[in-house]
Amino acid sequence: MAKIFNVNGDCKPNLHYMVNISERLRQIKNMVDEGQYFTINRARQYGKTTTLRALEEFLQKEYTVVSLDFQRMSYADFENENSFVMAFSGEILDCMRFPEEIPDTIKTTLQGFADGDERQVTLSRLFRCLSQWCEQSNKKIVLLIDEVDSASNNQVFLDFLAQLRGYYINRDRKATFQSVILAGVHDIKNIKRKISENGEHKLNSPWNIAADYLVDMSFSALDIAGMLKEYEGDHKTGMDINAIAGMIFDYTSGYPFLVSKLCKLIDEIVAEEPQFLNNSWTKEGLLKAVNILLKEKNTLFESLVNKLADYPELRKVIYALLFNGKMIPYNPLNPAIEMAEMFGFIKRENDTAVISNRIFETVLYNYFLSEEFLNSKMYDAALQDKNQFVKNGQL
Repeated sequence: MAKIFNVNGDCKPNLHYMVNISERLRQIKNMVDEGQYFTINRARQYGKTTTLRALEEFLQKEYTVVSLDFQRMSYADFENENSFVMAFSGEILDCMRFPEEIPDTIKTTLQGFADGDERQVTLSRLFRCLSQWCEQSNKKIVLLIDEVDSASNNQVFLDFLAQLRGYYINRDRKATFQSVILAGVHDIKNIKRKISENGEHKLNSPWNIAADYLVDMSFSALDIAGMLKEYEGDHKTGMDINAIAGMIFDYTSGYPFLVSKLCKLIDEIVAEEPQFLNNSWTKEGLLKAVNILLKEKNTLFESLVNKLADYPELRKVIYALLFNGKMIPYNPLNPAIEMAEMFGFIKRENDTAVISNRIFETVLYNYFLSEEFLNSKMYDAALQDKNQFVKNGQL
């Protein structure tokens, strides 16, 4: 089967053209080797799941890897400790690629939890079982959890984090996971802020043990060129690989979804148009793909717009950057700046906050313009309707 550029779900090396992320995996493994707990929090469609899947393979020889996805757990599973322990135990048993890595006694206990053999089983019981597994295991155990945002409105998730924290702090006395990696859009501090109703506890996150995750997950022009080199080897288009890679980077700043999307549009849409049959991988072909993308309604662009509606302070920051010509100092202690960066709207450049890439800048600019245009039209229409009934200030 011929490879394609993928923009839906995680990328698989045997099916999709991919950037080589080996160096990123080595950097993450170094953190695992050091016993660090951390969160991979990046904006939507930034390659988090692809990275976790690849990391599972990368760590498999040296570690027992428990890789879970909280999207597979329902709202009811987070309702209380008992339901969470049942679901969590079942997920562990289902996800293990090498079931023999779970000792029989541990497997029996987890199966009992999953089947509900005990009434009102608690998180502390679950963690005692997990600690025993870590103690008995021939290899150190690494816990990966994807889509932790799915749990973001549930107190039981905070209690789960508190258990992880407690065992981490006492790891010199009680066996526990070598490393825990959570992945999602939100930093755990933001999840705490989202759950808490009491302002004085907003930043009291049980995940304050976490190390900073500084691995750059954006694609460089060199990364993109490596992916295009593989594509060129298959398709012999005659493209100038470095030039096209550089132009793609200029428009996307290496945002993974945007990079793959432009490549996919050139390969599958632009190349089918008569004027681009033999020259789609050119500057003109790329500009055509950019034009198609900017007119597209996709989940990433919809997510950006929805965030503007959900967070008024975020909207003010983005509007100021686009229309007021203001240079806004980058300060992650400012909640609006922190949020804008977390959701992928902005990046840090020379100690100032700037829109993340040219594609986002154009999409957001056009969105605000269309909104203001519609508002002005509605205002004009309202005046006209009013004038039909009001004469000289009298109804």
